[in-house]
Amino acid sequence: LNDTNLQGVSLNNADLSGANLQNADLTKAVLTMANLTRANLTGAKLINAYLFTANLDSANLSNANLTGANLENANLRNATLTNSDLSSAILKNANLTQANLTGAIIRDTDLRGTGFSDSSLR
Repeated sequence: LNDTNLQGVSLNNADLSGANLQNADLTKAVLTMANLTRANLTGAKLINAYLFTANLDSANLSNANLTGANLENANLRNATLTNSDLSSAILKNANLTQANLTGAIIRDTDLRGTGFSDSSLR
């Protein structure tokens, strides 16, 4: 599924664990409660995507564009978000334990209740 155009697609409760979604365009996609454990989302466009309660445990989101994405209550434990853009994203109550956010853009982002234990925020 790399380089695939999935704009606006509804993938609620989808099991995409381990999927290769590198450079995929998921702009405005709805992924409520989707399982994206260990998925490769390197360079993916998730602009204004809806990932409420999605499981992104150990997912690779390096260089991903998550501008305006809703990741409320999402599990991003051990996720790699290096150089990703989280501008205006909603990460309220998200789990970012042990996540790597090195070089990530975190501007106007809702981080209320978000857990960052053992995360890298350089």
